[in-house]
Amino acid sequence: MLSHLENAAPTDGAFIRAATRLGPVPFVPEIALHQATDAIELWETTERARGEVGLPPPFWAFAWAGGVGVARYVLDHPELVAGRTVLDLAAGSGLVGIAAALRGAAGVRAAEIDAYAVAAIAINAEANEVAVEALAADLLDGDGAPAEVVLAGDVFYEREMAARFLPFLERAQARGATVVVGDPGRAYLPRHRFTALAEYQVPVVADLEDASVKRTTVWRLNPSE
Repeated sequence: MLSHLENAAPTDGAFIRAATRLGPVPFVPEIALHQATDAIELWETTERARGEVGLPPPFWAFAWAGGVGVARYVLDHPELVAGRTVLDLAAGSGLVGIAAALRGAAGVRAAEIDAYAVAAIAINAEANEVAVEALAADLLDGDGAPAEVVLAGDVFYEREMAARFLPFLERAQARGATVVVGDPGRAYLPRHRFTALAEYQVPVVADLEDASVKRTTVWRLNPSE
């Protein structure tokens, strides 16, 4: 998920390690992430650490349903990424990019605009002994080149964000990239533009969602007509 653009600080990694616990991700136990147990407490701690209020939620500290769905699909269908370059867009914890690296991607970039997320991606990749390039960048005005596969988990959660993400994904698809997204029933996903690849019942943090399990669909973007 995306949040405000911030510059990484040398202490970000230490903060993340202190505020989270490394453990397997429910539904994708092949991957371990640094995860928090209390979203509100961590949010407040993050604001104190930065010395400012109004910071975005700590998206990087939790495995969100859309990303979990895409990661599960990639792990079960390595042919999607094996030998291909991959972009994990709005990467959060880096879960999806890590799954791609574990399944033989030729190279993985994971892009975020939150400094804590960028640091978390690097820490989580190291914990899983894979190479993922963590990028502090807003890529949505481009087309994701040169990635051959563009993956995104849970990016249609706000109208304004959806209005930026869909054109980006369409440009990536138009230049020949395979585009796959995960979505747990968010309001702004244009379902008519996608073909469903798989559906999962994904366990989630109940404090962050309206349920403890979210039905999550993995979608492939169709070519523009």
